[in-house]
Amino acid sequence: MLFLFKFTFKETLKIIRVKKILITVLYIGMAWGVLGQQQPGDQRRDDKRREKREKMMQMMRLEEEGVPSFQKQNAFGVKINTDGWGLSYELGRANSVTRATIFQLELNEKKHPKERKDNRPTTAGGFIFFGNPFVYGKRNIFYQLKLAAGQQVLIGGKNNKNGVSVYGIGAGGISVGLLRPYYVEVQDQPNETRYVKYDSPDSILFLSPAYIIGGAGLIKGWNEMKLAPGLHAKTALRFDYNRFNTILSGIEGGINVEYYFKDIDQMAYNPSRKLFLNAYVSFLFGKRK
Repeated sequence: MLFLFKFTFKETLKIIRVKKILITVLYIGMAWGVLGQQQPGDQRRDDKRREKREKMMQMMRLEEEGVPSFQKQNAFGVKINTDGWGLSYELGRANSVTRATIFQLELNEKKHPKERKDNRPTTAGGFIFFGNPFVYGKRNIFYQLKLAAGQQVLIGGKNNKNGVSVYGIGAGGISVGLLRPYYVEVQDQPNETRYVKYDSPDSILFLSPAYIIGGAGLIKGWNEMKLAPGLHAKTALRFDYNRFNTILSGIEGGINVEYYFKDIDQMAYNPSRKLFLNAYVSFLFGKRK
C-alpha cells in the first residue's frame, strides 16, 4: 500500500510538470502568433509615432540651444506703411533649421502724400451738423492685392528662451491694383444733395469746395473698380521675441517696391504714377508646428 502511494505521488508530480510545460509552450505560441499577425499598417503607424517622437526630441534640444525649429508656420499681420496700412497672411514651410520658404497674401490701401481730410459743418434749423470727412481732389481710392513667395533665413538665434531671433526676409510676386472711384456729396440746389466723382459730366462740382458737404464713405464706387496689374518685391528683417518655438510673435520692418503696368491716378492736379516705394512695419502673430 505504501509503495502504491509513493508511485502515485511521483506520477502526479510528473503530470503536473508536464502540464506546466505544455501551458508555457501554449502561451509562447499564442504570443508569437499575435506578433506574427501584426499588419504592415500597424508597423507603419508605429514607425510614424517613433519618427514624430524623434522630431519632437530634436526640436526640444534645439530650443534649449536657442535655435528656433519648426516644420511649418502660419501668421497674420497688421501693417503700417509710410503711405497707408494693410493686412497680411503668411504660410511657411521649413527647408532646414535656418531656412524656410514663405508664401504671403496681402491687402493694402495706399494713400497719396497730398491727401488731407476735411470735415465741413452745415447749418439747419439753427443747428450745426458735420458731414462725412472727405479728401478734396481725391480721384480714386487705391487698394492692392498682393501674392508673394520668398525665403526666410535665420540670421541670429536666441541666446536663451527669453532672447530674440532675427530673420532676413526676401519675397516678391504679383500685385493687382484696384482703383475705386472717389465720390463726394455735393449740394447745388436748396435741400437737395447728390454724389459726384471726378470722371463725370458734373465734375466741376467735384472740384468746387463751396458745394462739397462731405464724403460718400464706403457706399459708392465698388461696381466701378478698375484693375491695374503689376509686380512687387520686398526685403525686411523680422524679430521674433516669443519664448516658445510653437508660437510666433514678431515685428517685421522693411522696404517694399511696386511697379504697375497702368497709370495710377490718385489725386487731381497731381501726375499719375507707376512706380511706388515705401517702408513698413508689420506686427505678426501666429503658430508653428
